[in-house]
Amino acid sequence: MKLGIVVTSARHLEHVVGIARAASAKGHPVSLFVMDEGVRLLGELAFIELCTLENVTMSLCKHSAEEHGVQTKELSKEIVAGSQFQNALMSNRSDRVIVL
Repeated sequence: MKLGIVVTSARHLEHVVGIARAASAKGHPVSLFVMDEGVRLLGELAFIELCTLENVTMSLCKHSAEEHGVQTKELSKEIVAGSQFQNALMSNRSDRVIVL
């Protein structure tokens, strides 16, 4: 099962990390898309380390990052700074999608 996680808030760090790690550990592909206030989590090491896990991909809405003053130039190359197109791709390719 491919899991998509849309992160729209910075309030659920522990839940996002826990769900992503648990799914990845069971061999399920996980795709994270970060937008709105969720981009603030890009300053949290526990969050950005998720992109280094096997079976985990991460992308973000560059517009949201700009709106919230979050710098994306120094992020890991594994994190795609894109647009809502990445959200649409993730939603289309996922078997289940969680929004936090």
